[in-house]
Amino acid sequence: MKILIGCEESQTVVKAFRKLGHEAYSCDILPCSGGHPEWHIISDVFKIIEGGFFNTENGDLHEVWVWDEMIGHPPCTRLTVAANKYYKPEYAHRFPTIHADRENAVNFFMRLINAPIAKIAIENPIGIMSTRYKKPEQIIQPYHFGDTERKGTCLWLKGLPKLIHTNVVKPEIIYHKSGRTDGKLHFDTLKLPKEERAKARSKTFPGIANAMASQWGLLGRFD
Repeated sequence: MKILIGCEESQTVVKAFRKLGHEAYSCDILPCSGGHPEWHIISDVFKIIEGGFFNTENGDLHEVWVWDEMIGHPPCTRLTVAANKYYKPEYAHRFPTIHADRENAVNFFMRLINAPIAKIAIENPIGIMSTRYKKPEQIIQPYHFGDTERKGTCLWLKGLPKLIHTNVVKPEIIYHKSGRTDGKLHFDTLKLPKEERAKARSKTFPGIANAMASQWGLLGRFD
């Protein structure tokens, strides 16, 4: 199948689908960090959704007029509820565009889920789209698929079934003196610069990527 992985520079998901023989491409406005520029498109994802001719990062020309599936990872900075306090009036001087940025993020999400592709999965942390759009079809954790991380991930699905857990393991939890708990990835990235921290936390875990490829990759074009 021809599969588009939208807003992915890490190439974790695209490599999982490629291993199973699918013609999968990652697309992002950033160069890829996954080591396969021949499978990566640097572009506005909505231009690529339309289909047609496109160049991959290494300069190769390809033609795809119909995408069979799309997995989208829209930026979550303004969709998550983690920083909701900054939307209060007292923070307006620090974040003067924060409300407009959130509306733009919501519109981006909705354009992805409403794209003219038969099978779509949109992934994001727990956030405002559960009320602004609808509740996700599924909430998964990396530890459902063999990775010992705790990171609630919502999946909004169109034409795709829920993922079946493949290898449930015990998550690795960091306990603070205050009683608060952290996932290991969240804790380990606290000292990184803001942009690097966000990039590291946004990557898809290998177990989830492999489950997407092995389960959703079994669905043919006419299923």
